[in-house]
Amino acid sequence: MSGRKPSPRPRRSSASSRQTPTKGALRIVAGSVGGRRIDVPPGQGTRPTSDRVREALFNALDSLDAVDGARVLDAFAGSGALGIEALSRGAAHATFADLDPQAVEVVTTNLRSLGLADRARVLAGTAERALVAGGSFDLVLLDPPYAHDGWDDLLVAVLAALAPDGVVVIESDREVALPEGLVGIKSKTYGGTVVQFAAASGAPT
Repeated sequence: MSGRKPSPRPRRSSASSRQTPTKGALRIVAGSVGGRRIDVPPGQGTRPTSDRVREALFNALDSLDAVDGARVLDAFAGSGALGIEALSRGAAHATFADLDPQAVEVVTTNLRSLGLADRARVLAGTAERALVAGGSFDLVLLDPPYAHDGWDDLLVAVLAALAPDGVVVIESDREVALPEGLVGIKSKTYGGTVVQFAAASGAPT
């Protein structure tokens, strides 16, 4: 019988493969925390709306009087930039939803660092879950990955949770067909990004 000891198993590296957020990557454009910067989740799953598009989008929403005092859903939150911009501009409350645990963590950190956490709720889950859990929303912000192909079911769920005079913002790389019950208010194209504004049929615009 050999007296040799078996070779020890190689130890697993103790270093975590978890990526870290990009610090201060986005700027809040205007409002109470205008000029402050927020972090962005790592990886390719988050496609933040550029400052230029966000500014144009919220200027359009301000012209519709859709932000001040609103209950907002940022349904594919990522960094939370859209919902945070709404809070900065006077929204009463914002719900943030994302499936990515790191995105949920980053949104929570961003809200705390800006002093906005008391007017926000962060959910780890789908947009549909947030729509069911959140009650009625005055402003719904939809900025999913461009590959998203579940628009029909998502917009039907949005319509069920939309306040009578609420507004929906759809951000994609193409024009998205609206279901019965939602009507387009306006549509803008910024480079490769198409931004649509919609409301419930019969709502004042």
